[in-house]
Amino acid sequence: MSTAAETAPPEQLPNRLPNEVWVLVAASFVIAIGFGIVAPALPSFAASFDVGVTASSVVISAFAFTRLAFAPVSGRLVAFFGERPVYVWGLLIVAVSTGACAFAGEYWQLLVLRGLGGTGSTMFTVSAVALLIRLSPPHLRGRASGVWATGFLLGNITGPIVGGGLVGISIKLPFLTYAVALIVAAFVAWFFLRKSTLVAPDRDDARPLLTVREAVGHGTYRAALASSFANGWTVFGVRMALIPLFVTQALHENETWAGISLSVFAGGNALVLLFSGRLADSKGRKPLAVAGLLVAGGAMIWLGYTDSIPSFLAASLVAGFGAGLLNPAQSAAVADVVGSEKRGGPALAGFQMAADVGTILGPLLAGVMAENLSFETAFAVTGITMLLALVPWLLAPETLPKKAGEHTATEVAAESGCLDECPEVPTGERVAGKPQQPQP
Repeated sequence: MSTAAETAPPEQLPNRLPNEVWVLVAASFVIAIGFGIVAPALPSFAASFDVGVTASSVVISAFAFTRLAFAPVSGRLVAFFGERPVYVWGLLIVAVSTGACAFAGEYWQLLVLRGLGGTGSTMFTVSAVALLIRLSPPHLRGRASGVWATGFLLGNITGPIVGGGLVGISIKLPFLTYAVALIVAAFVAWFFLRKSTLVAPDRDDARPLLTVREAVGHGTYRAALASSFANGWTVFGVRMALIPLFVTQALHENETWAGISLSVFAGGNALVLLFSGRLADSKGRKPLAVAGLLVAGGAMIWLGYTDSIPSFLAASLVAGFGAGLLNPAQSAAVADVVGSEKRGGPALAGFQMAADVGTILGPLLAGVMAENLSFETAFAVTGITMLLALVPWLLAPETLPKKAGEHTATEVAAESGCLDECPEVPTGERVAGKPQQPQP
């Protein structure tokens, strides 16, 4: 089944994104600001229950684990109820659970509430991506994905600075602020999308399926699995779990600086993303992936040995540069492996699940090392994890298409700045080079 946008002559194709896409962009900005507000407070709040660094890090891993475990259920909910209600329900679940975190009286209550929030996070992520696909004309999907992720990126830069200031007032205030932000986002989505008519999905895709076994036979896919795991461990796991604790326990500074460092990382990421996608499309995926792993890995090792705020922020900035170099290149390389002749659902899901596993294991293992050895050891092992991912990339072939006019990495660059609490959930369709939730 073809849509009108797919069959119309180029001069008749619409050049503007639907208004509903901008509603999702506005909601993503509000969500990201709220996430950025709570990020500096969460590990410190967990530590306030007289638990160690390991237990504080488990709170981050629990959120990631429930997102991963609940992803298949979220896809079924979207198929049964539709995208809009699941999106709103997901936002409200995270709002209620996050607001309740402020009133947690014991550590286990915080752990359970964060786990519950992970289920809601998966629900609104899956449904938002599905909505983006359904609402965007095929020829504008890359642009739609980019502006949606840009909303997240701007929120990621702004939110931690605000959150660091709120922590100075009360360790509980960021959780209440995040809950209010999510309620606002839910209302905006419900009000402006309640009468929207969505385009029916294409259920007649006859392309053969690319299995994980087939994809693993490609050296570049194996390299992308390694770098995706290391990226999840570092960017979505250890960065969120240990940096706030490092600021307070190793540097002996106020939590405000943890929020500033997260914003500095996001700013460095955003700066490099302005050109890294184009470089990956012109110079190749492999050089950018190798450079990103080298820069990010070295920066994380350096970060653990910093003893002042200026050097700490400088290391955070350089780590953001490395992530900005890596992510468009590795996402585009996986898209190259899948190609346009096959459906890549399982292979794309495997790529994203590698990051999810890294997000779960990173905070746990690094937390144990920080508590029993040192923060220097924890960050050093994190950096070495990134550097070890260099090995399969150095052995991998280049996948940059030789055909002119293919700009996959440029299209996914903006999406790579979408730093939510965890990587995107396992997905199935490719939109602008990134995997999306399989259609039933």
